[in-house]
Amino acid sequence: MSISENRVSVVTGGARGIGRGCALKLASLGSSIVLVDLLEKEMADTKKEIEALGVSCITFVADVSDHKRAKEIASDAFLKFGRIDVLVNNAGKANPKGILEITEDEYDTTLNINLKSCFNYIQAVAPYMLKAKWGRIVSMSSLNAHSGGVTAAVSKFSYTSAKAGILGMTRALAKELGPDILVNAVCPGLIKTEITKNAVIAEREPELVKGIALKRVGTPTDVAELVSFLALSEPNFITGQDITIDGFQWNR
Repeated sequence: MSISENRVSVVTGGARGIGRGCALKLASLGSSIVLVDLLEKEMADTKKEIEALGVSCITFVADVSDHKRAKEIASDAFLKFGRIDVLVNNAGKANPKGILEITEDEYDTTLNINLKSCFNYIQAVAPYMLKAKWGRIVSMSSLNAHSGGVTAAVSKFSYTSAKAGILGMTRALAKELGPDILVNAVCPGLIKTEITKNAVIAEREPELVKGIALKRVGTPTDVAELVSFLALSEPNFITGQDITIDGFQWNR
């Protein structure tokens, strides 16, 4: 029996895209899965795929910016499985509006979903991990956090600010929660998901891949491979890091 067969992984924004890819990969390695998303139908479909792999999966329809709900979900998950080992903070929301167009409410929503949600779920699951003296937290940042924005079609300063905030949070929490909990961030570049394939990639894909060393855009599976390594590999000497996964995209 591999060590991952005893693990329980919480994945926010797990109904589709990168979150779905991460959940399926972790499940394929034997981890039970807790999915959190607002997309009820898509989440139900992902749950079926996970259970077809022979592992348990429970789902919660929830707004990840709701702090109280995060604690309730962590408590319910612990009651179900008796442990919480891995947290993948994947839920996110883009906003293409610039500083002169965005409203205060839109700005707050973008930060709440992308950044505050990480705080919500880390604070909710950390007590269980610390008690067990083992835990892994992987938060989804973005190449935008380094570049200032890969493309304005998906995001401008509000999304980029939130994703950059995740990097600071990751480094601070790696110090605060170590050595028992490893905390890392992943920074994807152009990844083909339900959102980006129409808004960003679409007919521009041949042009876009010219600026990527591997001559293709990434997939949720690519990101999931990295996330599963950070989440389940043992031993692991990686914490407080932000790891870019972009096929070496030099036109940043």
